[in-house]
Amino acid sequence: MSVILAIESSCDETSVAICNNGKITANVIANQTIHENYGGVIPELASRVHQQNIVPVVQQALIDAKVTKKDINAVAFTRGPGLLGSLLVGVSFAKSFALALDLPLIAVNHMQAHILAHFIDEPKPSFPFLCLTVSGGHTQIVLVKDYFDMEIVGETLDDAAGEAFDKTAKILNLPYPGGPLIDKHAREGNPLAYKFPEPQIKGLDYSFSGFKTAILYFLRDQEKEDPDFIQKHLNDICASVQHSIVQILLNKLKKAAKQYGIKDIAIAGGVSANSGLRNSLAELAAELGWNVFIPAFEYCTDNAAMIAIAGYHKYLNKDFVGQDIAPAARMVF
Repeated sequence: MSVILAIESSCDETSVAICNNGKITANVIANQTIHENYGGVIPELASRVHQQNIVPVVQQALIDAKVTKKDINAVAFTRGPGLLGSLLVGVSFAKSFALALDLPLIAVNHMQAHILAHFIDEPKPSFPFLCLTVSGGHTQIVLVKDYFDMEIVGETLDDAAGEAFDKTAKILNLPYPGGPLIDKHAREGNPLAYKFPEPQIKGLDYSFSGFKTAILYFLRDQEKEDPDFIQKHLNDICASVQHSIVQILLNKLKKAAKQYGIKDIAIAGGVSANSGLRNSLAELAAELGWNVFIPAFEYCTDNAAMIAIAGYHKYLNKDFVGQDIAPAARMVF
């Protein structure tokens, strides 16, 4: 028997989940709407709201899972990477909760947890598999050999794909968070209306800084001729930007799959919720004979269920940490 309480607080979602013998029985997420007023996450505000949310979210998770504090066998938490202030709230609460109940602590890497979200529900990928992990802060191609044996074989050299979506949304004057809104407008637009350059980066690495600049200059030049260009062509702009980002991501993923001879392909992270990426990946899979794995929407963005499933597998290995553990904002695999 193992009942794991898991805490995720790496950015601006306060989330707590319960994993009972490998099955997620609660996954509570408290979002922070305050950042919408500022067009992005304000770290100091995020940490303060985590402090307000953490206790009621834990209480709700226990209620949803129909367990009590006495039923918990271990506490898992996100150690990093993430915003230091936000991580401090989750790590401090996890340590206090575990100390009070004399429970073992399990430290989880946030990016590994995104990948392990594929083991929450069926179908599950077989080892080894490739995972394209795409979020606001990360873009990586990961060779997953086992639950905690992962190798980054390609990553962004500068900006992440999620940041390219968010910065484009800001240029287009779309409210925060802009990525999902680009996806929404893209469904009504022509993905081939405008062409943007694909960065020529060697190997399996990515770069999106030049891509963002190209979009900025394109829109600036168009608005010189027509000040209402964005308003008139918003759907086509969003569709074209999304199509370009997705093609950049999948071209490298296709190259990696060929290089490693792997047919089981997964995507993870917040951007894996993007409909354009999901649809294009499905088409590519049909063409190349891939077995594709995509988590449910609720497990794509930051959530504690992925921390809980990672914690469960660490619990089986008795991979615990001591009370001297500290958050690591720049934690790597």
